[in-house]
Amino acid sequence: MAKKNQNPHLNPERFRDALATVKEDGKRYWVYPKKVSGYFYRYRAYLSWVLLAILFAGPFIQVNGRPYMLFNIFERKFIIFGAAFWPQDTHLLIFLLLIFFVFVILFTVVFGRVWCGWACPQTLFMEMVFRKIEYLIEGDANQQRTLNESPWNGEKIIKKGLKISVFALISLMIGHLVMAYLIGIDQVKAIVSKPPTENMAGFIGLVAFSGIFMLVFSWFREQACLVVCPYGRLQGVLLDDNSINVLYDYVRGEPRTPIRKNEVAPVPKGDCIDCGLCVQVCPTGIDIRNGTQMECVSCTACIDACDEVMIKVDRPVGLIRYASENSIKHGFQKLLTGRVKGYTVVLFALVAAFIALIATREDLEGTITRFPGMTYQQREAGMVSNLYNITLINKTFEPKRVEIKAMAEGMKVEIVGATEWVLEPQTKFEGRLFLVRDQSSVKIHQEKVMLQLFNEGREFDEIQTNFMAPVGVKK
Repeated sequence: MAKKNQNPHLNPERFRDALATVKEDGKRYWVYPKKVSGYFYRYRAYLSWVLLAILFAGPFIQVNGRPYMLFNIFERKFIIFGAAFWPQDTHLLIFLLLIFFVFVILFTVVFGRVWCGWACPQTLFMEMVFRKIEYLIEGDANQQRTLNESPWNGEKIIKKGLKISVFALISLMIGHLVMAYLIGIDQVKAIVSKPPTENMAGFIGLVAFSGIFMLVFSWFREQACLVVCPYGRLQGVLLDDNSINVLYDYVRGEPRTPIRKNEVAPVPKGDCIDCGLCVQVCPTGIDIRNGTQMECVSCTACIDACDEVMIKVDRPVGLIRYASENSIKHGFQKLLTGRVKGYTVVLFALVAAFIALIATREDLEGTITRFPGMTYQQREAGMVSNLYNITLINKTFEPKRVEIKAMAEGMKVEIVGATEWVLEPQTKFEGRLFLVRDQSSVKIHQEKVMLQLFNEGREFDEIQTNFMAPVGVKK
């Protein structure tokens, strides 16, 4: 396959040895992607509107007064599709993450990096929001380059000031959106409706997130995909010759021959006319004709640009298209490979295990631990007691009444500061209790005791703990 790159700052023979956006002296090569239009871009835009609408509507969707999606890492509380998960459900969250990762691996093995080009929030915001605003204010690629290289004057100040202002406003919106997913829309409303001094932590969080997004979309841009995101490197070990990706058909396209007037010499020609448009529209600055590259996010801009040129020169479209290496080189496509079947089996096994765990998951859970730094307390009338901490979690959306009983004969339970425990919906309760028994009935210094937790007469948990007391003391 011929190796050529339109980037003047990168040696065409060493395109895999350096990033396409880095110059030889280590400085950044700023990418000015040309505005693109076409079949794939149009449907990417439609999909982006739907996905962005869902993304922004997410925090506002509530079911019976509770959020439908919440990722509260600060309180370790997660609500996913209306189901609440607490720290005690860590094993369920681990299964969810495993299912997600295996699905990503399986999807990548079959369809390459389609997620990055069509659904990744970084691409959606960069290409379908911020880039379009930049085109609207500063013009197409050549106009942006000219503006950036020109001295500061009235026009440049107005355009740059307007662009930065709009970027900052959208970044603020995204920052508030992320915080709404983390702490809930009601909390965000409370933060923005009060002075910063009343909730400094929340205010700092909003400013920090907004600043990060402003930095990413105004300056860092494609570097987030090339340097920060590990998915590009991951695909290098996941893709094989049967994976479908955005590829250049080098069998049909080589040798590349520009169209020249009055050319009569019969020379072998490929369909590629070496116009370079596929490079000019690439948001990561690569030449797709060099083959599969880490920097490619499968955004299909090169497909639309190439198809437009092929139509103009009266040649078949699809010189750059979704294809696999085998379909280009050998003319056949095989999707159900051994790897695909193996990943599919693992994915279905994980999903089945997750469903089983969800089906057997208790709505109420409790943990009991001895009060730190204390052994036992001797009371009047020959009684002895131990003090315990209890943590109860109500994962449901209804209040729950909890009772506790000791299975050891003659042992009583005394709740500290209350006669019973009533757990509010979606809450964690921490309390204390005493286990009390007649000291004369103590047979061993440290006895294992089983405690039963009940809700509405139904046992939902059994917890084992230790009861300590001196041995051999008569009543």
